[in-house]
Amino acid sequence: MVLASGMSLLVPGPGAPVTRRTIRLTVNGRAVEREVAVRLSLADFLRQDLGLTGTHVGCEHGVCGACTVLVDGASARSCLLFAAQLDGATVTTIEGLTPPGGLSPLQQAFCATHALQCGFCTPGMIVTATELLRENPAPSSEEIREALSGNLCMCTGYVNIVRAVAQAARATT
Repeated sequence: MVLASGMSLLVPGPGAPVTRRTIRLTVNGRAVEREVAVRLSLADFLRQDLGLTGTHVGCEHGVCGACTVLVDGASARSCLLFAAQLDGATVTTIEGLTPPGGLSPLQQAFCATHALQCGFCTPGMIVTATELLRENPAPSSEEIREALSGNLCMCTGYVNIVRAVAQAARATT
């Protein structure tokens, strides 16, 4: 197409790449439908489109674990997933793990044992630990360390994080 100014306007024809897509998913128990850029990360979708800023973006390479969420019940790095991939999925963020009346037993244990300092890694740690405790309600310290080994913390040294998960396990069993 040529505009009156003489400039051409590229109009995608058949076989042109798709750049946007409508997705339907459930986020923290709520049905969501949005049109998204096909290359928009799940982390950015959660933070920017839905305002769920508890999911932190650290390394953007899936290494640090700060962006960990649950996708259909399994932990996943939201910085490595495209939102468009999750059409039909169920996503749970740290906000979805926080009860309306206050903190979950795991979150309370993090506070009680001083398992957080700057708090940047805390949402990913809690999401990962939630999955662990669902699958193994009475993990050993070694099992807790193994489960959390993919989540990096630069502040705490992990001792109190392991203590918090163990305390939450005892409180719920």
